[in-house]
Amino acid sequence: MKRLDAQAYVDGVRGGDRAVLARAITLIESEQPAHADLAQEVLEALLPATGGACRVGISGVPGAGKSTFIDALGTSLTRQSHRVAVLAVDPTSSVSGGSILGDKTRMAALSNDPDAFIRPSPTSGTLGGVTRKTRETIMLCEAAGFDIVLVETVGVGQSETIVAGMVDFFLVLMIAGAGDELQGIKRGILEVADMLAINKADGDNRPRAIRAQASYQSALRLMRGGSVPPVVTCSALEKTGLDELWTLVMTEWNRMQGSGELRRKRQAQQVQWMWDMIEDGLRKALRGDPELAALTSELQDAVARGKASPSAAAWRVLARFADRAGDALKRG
Repeated sequence: MKRLDAQAYVDGVRGGDRAVLARAITLIESEQPAHADLAQEVLEALLPATGGACRVGISGVPGAGKSTFIDALGTSLTRQSHRVAVLAVDPTSSVSGGSILGDKTRMAALSNDPDAFIRPSPTSGTLGGVTRKTRETIMLCEAAGFDIVLVETVGVGQSETIVAGMVDFFLVLMIAGAGDELQGIKRGILEVADMLAINKADGDNRPRAIRAQASYQSALRLMRGGSVPPVVTCSALEKTGLDELWTLVMTEWNRMQGSGELRRKRQAQQVQWMWDMIEDGLRKALRGDPELAALTSELQDAVARGKASPSAAAWRVLARFADRAGDALKRG
């Protein structure tokens, strides 16, 4: 396949070429140092075309039916003339490093929709179930003309709330009839959720869903006082409650836009993103330095055997890292 230059990537993404968009995402996800400069050049060129989409994170307990829900919601939105991008984050095995990447098979209708784009990506072990490059992928999809970006996360527990730091609206899917309702969700997610949706509210399960709705409303009132997010019921299978749910999402998004809250929220997210990238780069630089790697291994062994305290060992590594960084700057 012919290698693309930065302008070809930019023109292809801006022109809505799905194949080029997919290649651009692969480029920014690449861990190869040779691709980093090109990826940043493409992102910088596309920056003016980003920011126009409604960004929604979707999390939920295992078995809540996230993929089925997104399939139904996404097709409903494309019928309303929206263009929908779905970033479906797949768990990566900590043993083999592999991931399933099977979301397209679980979103049969949406994967064949010409106004939708589904990109499954491995988490690569990232805390919170979102890939390190998810933010950049959101930007690429916006530049390609998608006005709604849905980020489906793994559903791994409290660390999942990291996704709230990169979207405008955070939706948590729940199910009823699975035992103690309030045991199915972590406090951290309740604190950042903008909406809870009780899925599978159909058939014999509908009364249980309504009872679960009341339980979560009570829990949220106790936890969050006056600022209580809506709790709704829906059925992805029967495609009921989805329009009402999306109306609430858009009402809140439009309110944030009108008040300036959305702009401030995204500015804060951008700054946090910068610091996340700095910390990630420093961590890689520290682990990639042979001398520091040897010192870290030595101190790690000492800490494990009780010969050194974790704090003292950490300070030694950081001090040596600072010295080596200073030496590198002097040489430069």
